[in-house]
Amino acid sequence: MSKTSYIAPGATLGVLGGGQLGRMFVHAAQRAGYFTAVLDADADSPAGTVSHHHVKTGYRDEAGLAELARVSAAVTTEFENVPADALRTLAATRPVAPSGDAVATCQDRAVEKAHIVRCGVPCAPHAVIETEAQLAAVTDDLLPGILKTSRLGYDGKGQVRVNTRAELATAWADLKRVPCVLEKRLPLAYEVSVIVARGASGDVVHFPLQQNLHRDGILAVTTVPAPDVTPAVQQQAVAAAEKIASTLGYVGVLCVEFFVLADGSLVANEMAPRPHNSGHYTMDACDRSQFDLQVHTLTNTPLVAPRLHSSAVMLNLLGDLWFPGGAATAVEPAWDRVLALPGTHLHLYGKTEARAGRKMGHLNVTAATPAEARDVALRAAAVLGLAAW
Repeated sequence: MSKTSYIAPGATLGVLGGGQLGRMFVHAAQRAGYFTAVLDADADSPAGTVSHHHVKTGYRDEAGLAELARVSAAVTTEFENVPADALRTLAATRPVAPSGDAVATCQDRAVEKAHIVRCGVPCAPHAVIETEAQLAAVTDDLLPGILKTSRLGYDGKGQVRVNTRAELATAWADLKRVPCVLEKRLPLAYEVSVIVARGASGDVVHFPLQQNLHRDGILAVTTVPAPDVTPAVQQQAVAAAEKIASTLGYVGVLCVEFFVLADGSLVANEMAPRPHNSGHYTMDACDRSQFDLQVHTLTNTPLVAPRLHSSAVMLNLLGDLWFPGGAATAVEPAWDRVLALPGTHLHLYGKTEARAGRKMGHLNVTAATPAEARDVALRAAAVLGLAAW
């Protein structure tokens, strides 16, 4: 069922997935006057515990999907690995954004890269490896490279660096010979991402480019305005992301991650069919957040370009912070010392157990200038025991 009309506040908006992105969507929808419904099997899911309705079933449960459709005027997703068929089932009776087909494209690296190439957007040289013959046909110029599973890889999971053909063969065997993509390692200068929101009418708006620092494959720091980005890179990245979205017939919030190479050129890395970790700064530094725009695209509310009103640095808060120095038991970080710093905004996700590598929250630091935001963010990082950058 296509979205054809505006859904006014007072209606119920559904979301597949109960993680932190769903929680922040729920909060944005509730601020705008909507009721919310979450489908997630976890009774303690971050989004489910703050929603008006919590359907406690798996994503493929027919009765659960029927209940979500019954109470919801429209449905979105907060996680790219929900079954695309579940979204297609819901779309038979309710507007769904993004669509199951769009999410399916983003779930498979090989399909995703093929779509990016069709759009005329540069991406890293790569090869799909699904068979022994394809493994043998890999050309030497793709090495050294990174072997990535085609599906279910995120935050550095399912990725192996390889330097030789022997290492490639071993890595594929270690990954159980599942379909993979081998990407050539490129000389990176830095990483950026751009978040666009596209409505059913085809209207599209975007946030400024975010410059991102990853550690161990997980986003650690986002800085806006992006300190190293040139106007040409900004323009090229936004145009590429908008073309990727429009060619996909995408409705919703889409993040496209890019590498900026040592020679200044731009290549697309991957995309996420949802709000993104690198866009969390928008909650405090912009007049509309990425979650506000997710609500707008789902309800067919007219899109207005968001404005950045403050410089910002976002720090990802992982569960490791609760175990300083490798402590055996969890210790709550010194949030009072962090919040004593000017322009700090703490967002914790309501997760009941801290674990190493688990995303527990984020800290936004806003200021009048990029230098002031960076200074306070570094002071906050020192309090928390995070490495400087």
